[in-house]
Amino acid sequence: METLLGGLLAFGMAFAVVDACPKYCVCQNLSESLGTLCPSKGLLFVPPDIDRRTVELRLGGNFIIHISRQDFANMTGLVDLTLSRNTISHIQPFSFLDLESLRSLHLDSNRLPSLGEDTLRGLVNLQHLIVNNNQLGGIADEAFEDFLLTLEDLDLSYNNLHGLPWDSVRRMVNLHQLSLDHNLLDHIAEGTFADLQKLARLDLTSNRLQKLPPDPIFARSQASALTATPFAPPLSFSFGGNPLHCNCELLWLRRLERDDDLETCGSPGGLKGRYFWHVREEEFVCEPPLITQHTHKLLVLEGQAATLKCKAIGDPSPLIHWVAPDDRLVGNSSRTAVYDNGTLDIFITTSQDSGAFTCIAANAAGEATAMVEVSIVQLPHLSNSTSRTAPPKSRLSDITGSSKTSRGGGGSGGGEPPKSPPERAVLVSEVTTTSALVKWSVSKSAPRVKMYQLQYNCSDDEVLIYRMIPASNKAFVVNNLVSGTGYDLCVLAMWDDTATTLTATNIVGCAQFFTKADYPQCQSMHSQILGGTMILVIGGIIVATLLVFIVILMVRYKVCNHEAPSKMAAAVSNVYSQTNGAQPPPPSSAPAGAPPQGPPKVVVRNELLDFTASLARASDSSSSSSLGSGEAAGLGRAPWRIPPSAPRPKPSLDRLMGAFASLDLKSQRKEELLDSRTPAGR
Repeated sequence: METLLGGLLAFGMAFAVVDACPKYCVCQNLSESLGTLCPSKGLLFVPPDIDRRTVELRLGGNFIIHISRQDFANMTGLVDLTLSRNTISHIQPFSFLDLESLRSLHLDSNRLPSLGEDTLRGLVNLQHLIVNNNQLGGIADEAFEDFLLTLEDLDLSYNNLHGLPWDSVRRMVNLHQLSLDHNLLDHIAEGTFADLQKLARLDLTSNRLQKLPPDPIFARSQASALTATPFAPPLSFSFGGNPLHCNCELLWLRRLERDDDLETCGSPGGLKGRYFWHVREEEFVCEPPLITQHTHKLLVLEGQAATLKCKAIGDPSPLIHWVAPDDRLVGNSSRTAVYDNGTLDIFITTSQDSGAFTCIAANAAGEATAMVEVSIVQLPHLSNSTSRTAPPKSRLSDITGSSKTSRGGGGSGGGEPPKSPPERAVLVSEVTTTSALVKWSVSKSAPRVKMYQLQYNCSDDEVLIYRMIPASNKAFVVNNLVSGTGYDLCVLAMWDDTATTLTATNIVGCAQFFTKADYPQCQSMHSQILGGTMILVIGGIIVATLLVFIVILMVRYKVCNHEAPSKMAAAVSNVYSQTNGAQPPPPSSAPAGAPPQGPPKVVVRNELLDFTASLARASDSSSSSSLGSGEAAGLGRAPWRIPPSAPRPKPSLDRLMGAFASLDLKSQRKEELLDSRTPAGR
């Protein structure tokens, strides 16, 4: 019984597996591993119905373009994944995050442009990574971070790589094979292969390498190496097809005893094209550096920029360093910058930069030095707490008229009046929240000034701000100030000192001032209230006028609609009918001798009946029919009344006005007819 149940269970599992196999694929259930084979089936994407228990998945030779995170989700048991020979150009980050058991990943012969830091994330047990024959132009520094200690085979050949994350390669201690051939590599960091003791194959063929870093690992590539062990196997090393620069830096490689792989020299000119292993050791020479151009002397005003140049030649190309006057090695900082061509830029000079800078050019054959003398013309510096300045090295006693002092300050005569204080040489006026006008005066006996300099600073910091002003100006507007802040300002004059042939400076004068506080300007409350009141009054008048006009229109409309029908009904009840032109009999209550009354005003009944019928029936056609019937019946007919049960139609203003006009015209016509029938003698 148990055997029968086991057989049925196995049959059911096999049927379920076969049923879950994607279309056009072949699924193999060997022992406990499931293989899904879909090679060269013309697939445009990864089949979504792949069994998540698959151990081996082959999708090579298809037309898959994109890999998404859902393609391999929950496939924790997948060991071998082949995506070779597709057209994959993009892999979504974290697409392999669930493939924690994956050992081999084949991505060769695709169109991948790069590998991001999260492209291969999650492959913690990966041993073989094959990404050759792609279009890789760059690899992120953290791309291999998850499998640095497990990777054994890395193939990046036939790509467009200019560089690699060499620090990551250095930590791949279990790496056995590294294929980097047919790329664009031109530099390998020194010490990259120092810890790769298990490396057995290194291929650097057809790159742009001019030199290789000396490393003990290359000693295992010698043909006579007898120290190979399972933990340090012999190294198969290929580096042909590189433009090697055959100088003293490659002498260590030439001294290795290995087979001739037809490597050639690319430079220098005397060795170009010769086989590397046929060049004698004496020909691997270097040339010591020679400084060909450098700055000799430099005079700089304190606070200004300075540029020091130094160029050198040699084989190999020398590296240039700079040493400051205080024997400090100058590097890149916020104040200085050293460039590859040997130029040193000092963005802001200080008094400490005065002295001799040393340019050192060094290569494998030696070094050369040159001195650059830098002279800094010091300027007086201001302090936040006082307007006093430090005296400069060069002084001119009569630079300003106010700087002259009379000898014998006590005076020789008792009756001599005291002298008034000297006039200030620097005046600050027209101070606003962000600007101030500075004026100064210079004595006529002063030397010819080349230029003036304004230097000022805020009381909140120590940063001096400089402004260079032509000698023809004696006033300057300082802008971009901070409101409500105190400033210390000095004006300096610069001229050529004939005694030292240097540019001398002296102070014209100093001043202190405070900018105005930036308070918002208040407007008159009265004007605001008056303006708002006028706007409200005018607006209220306009609104009230519109409301009154609307109410009048509504009242007139309602009055016309409701009162017109009642008036017409009253008029109809008081109308006498005309009977063959005779007059109505006089009332019986009239006195016997009273004069005969004139004929009463006869109103045509038909028109009133016409209008009343039009209001009741709301139809022009029915009005015209009632007119015809009335004329046919004659004037002796009794008046027609609207039945009380009939619904009264809602009159309209247009129809009411039309009825009045029609009634007026017809009444005039009937009166004319009656006048024509009346005898002339009456």
